[in-house]
Amino acid sequence: MRRSFLASLASLATAFALAGTCLPAASAAFPEKPIRILVGFPAGSTGDLIVRILGPRMTQGLGQPVIVENRPGAGSSIAAEAVAHAAPDGYTLLLSTTANVINPSLYPNLRFSFVKDLTPVTLLAEAPAVLIARTDLPAGTVKALIAAASEAPGRFSYGSSGNGTFTHLYGESFNQSAQVRLTHVPYKGGAQALTDVMAGRVDLAFTPAAPVLAQINAGRVKALAVIGRQRMATLPQVPTFAEAGIANFDSALWFGLHAPAGTPAAVIERLASELQKVLADPEVRRQLGDQTVDVVASTPAQFAGTIASESAKWSKVIGTAGIKID
Repeated sequence: MRRSFLASLASLATAFALAGTCLPAASAAFPEKPIRILVGFPAGSTGDLIVRILGPRMTQGLGQPVIVENRPGAGSSIAAEAVAHAAPDGYTLLLSTTANVINPSLYPNLRFSFVKDLTPVTLLAEAPAVLIARTDLPAGTVKALIAAASEAPGRFSYGSSGNGTFTHLYGESFNQSAQVRLTHVPYKGGAQALTDVMAGRVDLAFTPAAPVLAQINAGRVKALAVIGRQRMATLPQVPTFAEAGIANFDSALWFGLHAPAGTPAAVIERLASELQKVLADPEVRRQLGDQTVDVVASTPAQFAGTIASESAKWSKVIGTAGIKID
């Protein structure tokens, strides 16, 4: 009996030892090695600038290097797919953007699901957009534009940075909200669209605010309204669309952080908690403000709610407009 009892103890000890070797990475102290944040846009883009401002502060708080890696292409889908297929341990993250909730409705054959294969960590910031017009456009307000466009459907044109881009979808959303028909003129980039608005070859453009501030202030184009929750400090005279009479047209470009689905909850909370501290730093807020970006920190659950509402909104806009990408 004594030999049998000792053998049982030995078997039990072995079982516990084997179980210990199978514990998930979350049981270890996180982080224990560098963290990579994949950005689906080129260096110098708004999203890239955001993570390069946040990265050094995250490094200080987490005690491990935070490395920014640019993987541009396919509207951020290349970077998102890489993170979706990465190990769910919190060491490979995605700078997620508005593009990531738009893409599933435009590209039905994506090899991953943004909602199912990635999990939200926190919303980071929003960058307002603005509706600009050629300086000699007769309509100087959104109300006047709607009135004129209602009388002559298709008369007024708006340039975008390409089919399916958010600058295109803003125009289609405006058409649906205001019940008008602006004619879409796609370009191969936002700079070309802006050039033609300044030259008077197209009437309007829905564009991120930062790249056009200098042209607005110099009087080369005029700003009719801001797409965002509030007026911009750098354009205090320009009303929001809500103030201009268009409700539910306040979806600024947002930027957040996602991890692979299955990442332990403790790791997600650790990352979210650290980012809450970083985003509360006055100097970080000032630096982001200099890039025309507003801090909008959130919990993982709140960010998940944002993803759900944004996905539903843009899916409806794309379906109603019948937008297809070749």
